[in-house]
Amino acid sequence: MNRTIKKVAVLGSGVMGSRIACHFANIGVQVLLLDIVPFELTEEEQKKGLTKEHPAVRNRIVTSALQNTLKANPSAIYDKANASRIITGNFNDDLPKIKDYDWVIEVVVERLDIKQQLYEKVEKYRKPGTLISSNTSGIPMHLMCEGRSEDFQTHFAGTHFFNPPRYLRLLEIIPGPKTKPEIIDFLMDYGDRYLGKETVLCKDTPAFIANRIGVYAIISGMHAIEKAGFGVSEVDKLTGPIIGRAKSATFRTMDVVGLDTTVNVANNLYKALPHDESRDKFRLPKIVEVLYNNKWFGDKSGQGYFKMIRHKDGSKELKELDLKTFEYKEVEKPKFKALEASKEIDDLKKRIKFLVNFDDRAGEFYRASFYDLFKYCSHRIPEISDELYRIDQAVCAGFGWELGPFETWDVLGVEETVGKMEAAGEKAAPWVHEMLAAGHESFYKVENGKRKYYDIPSKSYVEIPGIEDFIILDTLKSAGKKVWGNAGSTIYDMGDEVIGLEFHTKMNSMGAEVIEGINTAIGMAEKSYKGLVIGNEGGNFSAGANLAMLFMFAGDQEFDEINLMIAQFQNTMMRARYSSVPVVVAPHNMALGGGCELSLHADHIQAHAELYMGLVEVGVGLIPAGGGTKEMTRRFANGVIAGDVELNQLQEYFMNIATAKVSTSAEEARALGYLRTQDGISLNRKRQLADAKAKVLSLSDLGYTQPAQQTNIKVLGKTSLAYFEAGITGMIYGNYISAHDAKIARKLAWVMSGGDLSSTTEVSEQYLLDLEREAFLSLTGEQKTLERIHSILFKGKPLRN
Repeated sequence: MNRTIKKVAVLGSGVMGSRIACHFANIGVQVLLLDIVPFELTEEEQKKGLTKEHPAVRNRIVTSALQNTLKANPSAIYDKANASRIITGNFNDDLPKIKDYDWVIEVVVERLDIKQQLYEKVEKYRKPGTLISSNTSGIPMHLMCEGRSEDFQTHFAGTHFFNPPRYLRLLEIIPGPKTKPEIIDFLMDYGDRYLGKETVLCKDTPAFIANRIGVYAIISGMHAIEKAGFGVSEVDKLTGPIIGRAKSATFRTMDVVGLDTTVNVANNLYKALPHDESRDKFRLPKIVEVLYNNKWFGDKSGQGYFKMIRHKDGSKELKELDLKTFEYKEVEKPKFKALEASKEIDDLKKRIKFLVNFDDRAGEFYRASFYDLFKYCSHRIPEISDELYRIDQAVCAGFGWELGPFETWDVLGVEETVGKMEAAGEKAAPWVHEMLAAGHESFYKVENGKRKYYDIPSKSYVEIPGIEDFIILDTLKSAGKKVWGNAGSTIYDMGDEVIGLEFHTKMNSMGAEVIEGINTAIGMAEKSYKGLVIGNEGGNFSAGANLAMLFMFAGDQEFDEINLMIAQFQNTMMRARYSSVPVVVAPHNMALGGGCELSLHADHIQAHAELYMGLVEVGVGLIPAGGGTKEMTRRFANGVIAGDVELNQLQEYFMNIATAKVSTSAEEARALGYLRTQDGISLNRKRQLADAKAKVLSLSDLGYTQPAQQTNIKVLGKTSLAYFEAGITGMIYGNYISAHDAKIARKLAWVMSGGDLSSTTEVSEQYLLDLEREAFLSLTGEQKTLERIHSILFKGKPLRN
């Protein structure tokens, strides 16, 4: 279908409407955001002498909603400048404008009568053939489009974003009874490629897929929590990152989202599902009902399962709710034998299996929760989905789980778990028993490098559609594509004469194993391949250098060892820059310190849109010494416009490093100078490695030639040193920085100025690298630096001499 989306109208500017508008603005789409006209003047408007006809009054609701969204933290928008793409208005005056828009998205209150009234007005102005969709979280499609024209119904669907739309990856697509198949195909593809979403096709059933399963897991879990007598902090410890779930876990998530939201979905599901075999699990347990009746909805009401107490002296103290007395108490520090015993298990799949089979209260809770969830999901097929993989996709993308229910079941062993479930009174659906009886042992498998799922109607394994263009490292590993590895990194054959390097250290920190991996990968690529991709599927690209070895050497004053270590790191970064084949780095989430420096030295960066990149070494009392300081000085020199603006431009880069400034998006990383104009951004995280590989092939096909090291980098010497010194001295006198902070800043200024040169001079990259390393070494001997590194490594414990 030849359909282009240049302009989108969003009807309804509440929390979801404004945020959806911002996300479309993020990708360069022009947005019209509309809402109702206020019924009455505010007291402030009356004082100003405004009338109900004044534009500021008529657009007050939409203006206020958008401004609140733009002020929110975390931000709904990649760059505040993107907000200029959003035009605001109201339904009474501006609805006719939708005739010029390619897609109309309705995001008004969840009431069928209000939606139908709005659609009747939309029909008067909407251009035939344009898309029309609803962000409803549960109202059936067939009810919403009743009485509408044929063209409206054939171009209408549900497009259910999850909040916040910028960060949560799920977009559920729900066809109406007459929606054209090509419309659904377009929405599935557009959401994936342009909005960066996990687009999941859903049936028109209550709460669709993610909320049906996710809310069941929450409320059912609450029954198990109440029965077991767990506390709030105990549950959040058990249900967070330790099992691959969001850091906010269970109770903190409910406070953030709003308990009323979860309860309303649960209540609606109870009413709508008279034939659901587990319907009673949607009844509210006491530990939910009491809070709901008290209107303790969480953050929006000032208290929920947690409450922030503000004392008279201005200090704050977080309290948690006692689920037996419903009074607030000090936040507990829970301890479980299972969690203590699993500390050294980094592999999530191995850790989950260990925890579920552990013989303590935690293990009992995990078994009860998982077995009940597995049973429920198995019985939802084919009711909410014909394919089991859609359930995993929706729950993972919508609720931030690393492993979906069926993926987790595979980890525990399907047949073994079915037996344990039945012993616990949780009987899986008949199709699961039929699958096992036919000799099929898992819900997923990898064959010939393709990930497949068990297809129930055909009783065979079928390739998961829609991922043909993705590069999935776990799949490459299962397909035997690993060509080299050590304890911290692995090299894969990505096909088409391209190899990929993956880090898999803790937080993907860069130590000796990763440095060895980078050098080995470049050597292999130069010998036998067209190029190299450096990227991974971990939570972060890299949180920076491994500080443990540096701390040990610095504590023992082994400065020769530190010098050799930093020189090797610098040489590795320079090898990435000056290899004979293209090197493309694919950073995502955190790319800090050394992770940022590696990216800066790549031929091309293929960043994920959510990129938190920065040179943060000053936070541990150091300066960037893996070529980061050198590189930002070089970029200044290559991009500078001669004249008075020189020092201002250099100061910007200096301040970014001196304040450890980190981007909050890939677009901001570009504004900070970490990404160049030619570097790319992938909206969909799952497409990032494939995009990076495509760039390697493009660079190779264009006739990539090995670049030469730069020897004509202009540095300003004493001119910039004096400029920086004035600023540093002012910061000291103003008590903004400590004496140690000033020492770090002066070292940074020394390198970025090229040292104490009498005039503007051209120097080489190696000259700056040597200055950088010398400054770094001098700072490693500082007691304050040792104390900062120790604090990070040992979580704030003081350094004992």
